[in-house]
Amino acid sequence: MEPLKTMSVVTDSPCPHRHNVNCGDCRMKALCLPLALELDQVEQLDRIIQRGRPYQREEHIYRAGDAFHAVYAVRSGAIKTFAMTDQGVEQVTGFYLPGEIFGMDGIAHTHHISSALALETSAVCEIPFTRLEDLSIALPSLQRHFFQLMSREIINDQRLVALIGKNSADERLATLLMSISTRNAKRNLSELRFRLPMSRADIGNYLGLTVETVSRVFSRFQKQRLLKVDKKEIEILDLGGLQELANV
Repeated sequence: MEPLKTMSVVTDSPCPHRHNVNCGDCRMKALCLPLALELDQVEQLDRIIQRGRPYQREEHIYRAGDAFHAVYAVRSGAIKTFAMTDQGVEQVTGFYLPGEIFGMDGIAHTHHISSALALETSAVCEIPFTRLEDLSIALPSLQRHFFQLMSREIINDQRLVALIGKNSADERLATLLMSISTRNAKRNLSELRFRLPMSRADIGNYLGLTVETVSRVFSRFQKQRLLKVDKKEIEILDLGGLQELANV
C-alpha cells in the first residue's frame, strides 16, 4: 500500500458499478493484480471473485467480530476502516481507494478485528481467502503479490504511529494530502485537483487532531497559497511547498 491508507479522491469512478465487470476489463487491475499474471491466470483469479451490489454510503462491508472469510478490493468509491477502543471510542485506521485491498486484519484471526464501511457509494470485489490460498499455490506471482500487500499493511501501521507522533498538525495534514496526490497520479488522475470523500471529523480522527484544528490548518494552507479549498474539493497550488511540509 501507499504511505497512508488511504481515501476516494476521484470525481469519475474508475470502474462503473457493474456486477458483470471482470478482472481483465477493470481499469484498476494494474494496481491490485500482479503484473506478471498471464491472461489465463487472470481468468482463474476472476472465477473465484464475487461481485455483489454496490454498498451505499455508511453501509458496512463487515464489522469487528464478523467471521473472516475474504479479503476485498475496491473497484470504485472509498472505504473506511476503524476499530473501537476499550473506552468505546471510534479510531479510524485506514482509508482505501480504487485498486487497493482491505480486510487483511482477519488473516491472523478467525474474525475481523476492525470494521469497514463505505464512505460513498462503492463497489468492491470479494475474494474468498481459502480459494485465494489454493490459487496462490498454483500461481507463485499471486502469492508474492499478497505477501507484499501484507508487508505494506505493516509498514503503513508503523507510518501511522509515526505520523500521529509528529508535533505539527500542518505536517500531518500535508502528509495526508500528499498521499492522496501521489495515489491519484498512479491512477492517471490529477495529482493537483481531487475530492475528499471523508469528513473533517474522519480526517481529524485519523490524524489525531480535533475537527477545529483540521479546519484551522486548511484555512492556514489557503492563506499560505498552498491550497485552494472549496468544501471537499481540493486544488494544490504549491506542490513543492506541500511536499516540504510533508517531508517527502
